[in-house]
Amino acid sequence: MKIASFFCASLIVTGLAATAAAQEIPKPKVQAGYKVPRLSDGRPDLGGVWSNATTTRMERAATFGDRLVMTPQELAENEQATAERNARQNKVTTAEQFADWKNEALKPDSSDECRSGSRGTACGYNAGWTDPGDLVMRVGGEPRTSFITFPLNGRMPARVANSGRQTAEIGEGGAAGNARANDNPETRGLAERCILMSARPVASPGLYNNNYHIVQSRDAVAMVVEMINDVRLVRLGEKHRTDGVRPYMGDSIGRYEGDTLVVETTNYHPGQNFNGASAELKVTERFTRVSPTRLHYGFKVEDPKTWVSPWVGEYEFVSAPGIYEYACHEGNYGLENILAGARDEDRQAARGAGQNAAR
Repeated sequence: MKIASFFCASLIVTGLAATAAAQEIPKPKVQAGYKVPRLSDGRPDLGGVWSNATTTRMERAATFGDRLVMTPQELAENEQATAERNARQNKVTTAEQFADWKNEALKPDSSDECRSGSRGTACGYNAGWTDPGDLVMRVGGEPRTSFITFPLNGRMPARVANSGRQTAEIGEGGAAGNARANDNPETRGLAERCILMSARPVASPGLYNNNYHIVQSRDAVAMVVEMINDVRLVRLGEKHRTDGVRPYMGDSIGRYEGDTLVVETTNYHPGQNFNGASAELKVTERFTRVSPTRLHYGFKVEDPKTWVSPWVGEYEFVSAPGIYEYACHEGNYGLENILAGARDEDRQAARGAGQNAAR
């Protein structure tokens, strides 16, 4: 009986240890024989332009279950489908379509034209303007089904009971939860006003502009994000600020551990909503070169007021040729039309109120 009890206790301890290990950022898989280059001060050289464009997404599709790695067949089918779609979208417009372009433009588009999963009028952009990536993300050569590695289902953990959803009045994605969202430009979202888009941890790819330029100095590391060309600054060897100021992109401090840059970010701006997290959100990131052309990126998200457990993930940036200009609202009439439509609704409501008063 004592032997059985000891055996059960050992299993419990082993299980707890395995769970704890799974909640830590995965160690990078360095290419055999590769030595990380060094700066003149001996720190690892992480500089350069890197891209995280990929067809792999943050959260795993339920069809994969707990499988982190694709089968060879799944990989082939995924990338073949992307290649076929790209070829279809890159076909030259026929003379008949060009001549009849007014009627052609009125036809609903049932294909995944913008390469985002959206179709028809929900697309917003055609494929000529987008670059979400053509390949499945590899980590250590393994084709991944998701960035998230813990929980094991590759999805964000359950939310804390009664935690609600901390929704920014004027968040990156729009003016969520703001009853007066269309009153003026200042009540619209940060992205619509070209203030901020994706320049915050966790670094996640989008529909386009997925390049990052890393520049290192003695006291800081600057990360220029191609989307709106925002600069995220990581202060080295510093402590988190205590003045109550919550800057956009959060308050990031960093340190080097061997070949790895470790970055901890807290104090997120309340207007920069991160998956409905609370003010206690903390994100830890680890950057490690694993080959001449690949940079391992690991992350851990902790917020005990929002999620029942931390969630962890990894992927690998690949080297890119450069950062491109992002002219955010050049020729963009969306924000103007939103406000113009709202003012028209105001006028109609006022006329309706006046007619009712006259009766």
